[in-house]
Amino acid sequence: MTRRTLAALLIVLVVTACAPAGGAPSPSSGQSAAASVGPSAAAGDCTSTPSGRALAPPEATPLAEPPPEPAGDGTLVTLCTDLGNIVIEMFTESSPVAAENFVNLAAAGFYDGIIFHRIIPGFVIQGGDPEGTGGGGPGYTILDDAVVGEYERGNVAMARPANRDGSVVPDSQGSQFFIILDDLRERLPKDGRYAIFGRVTQGMDVVDAIASGPTDAGDRPLAPVVIDIAAVRRP
Repeated sequence: MTRRTLAALLIVLVVTACAPAGGAPSPSSGQSAAASVGPSAAAGDCTSTPSGRALAPPEATPLAEPPPEPAGDGTLVTLCTDLGNIVIEMFTESSPVAAENFVNLAAAGFYDGIIFHRIIPGFVIQGGDPEGTGGGGPGYTILDDAVVGEYERGNVAMARPANRDGSVVPDSQGSQFFIILDDLRERLPKDGRYAIFGRVTQGMDVVDAIASGPTDAGDRPLAPVVIDIAAVRRP
């Protein structure tokens, strides 16, 4: 399969209109994500009170000199589903824009009730679209972080649009994200298009269970798994 074809599998369309005025210690890149999940105070208790803040781009800006390895401040986001919980450590220090954006959206309740709308076994599961079609977003886009880390199993990255020729649209990421199922270091473009903003530290068994579900010819799950609640735990 060509690199361009693989990149096309991750294409999403992000709404670029302005947001409405109202409404709503990090492991190194070579470590594997944990495969178990269970009750844990550190992982959150799957209860969340939406912040009530309007959806808006994060205030963080891309780093001029990012660190050589993924790094965070201990912030966790737990995606609670009927199949179990997925705990993601946020790389707030190495990918501040994407990480802050994800945390803000989770805290606002944006991800609550959203499905994983795309499943590609051996590749990724993708979610974060309020429309559930791959064509939705939060109503804004964010600036590009430098890519720190590798496209390896358990890492979480932002999805983004691409042009017909495979080139990327700058600063076009919104709310959609994907969790990597396998080592994709030789299969995804190394041009900085998908910012790695977190890593699954608990619940890769849940991710694998989601990935094992049946899909149609367009990689859409026949029985989509819903993110019931995205709960944030700050250090």
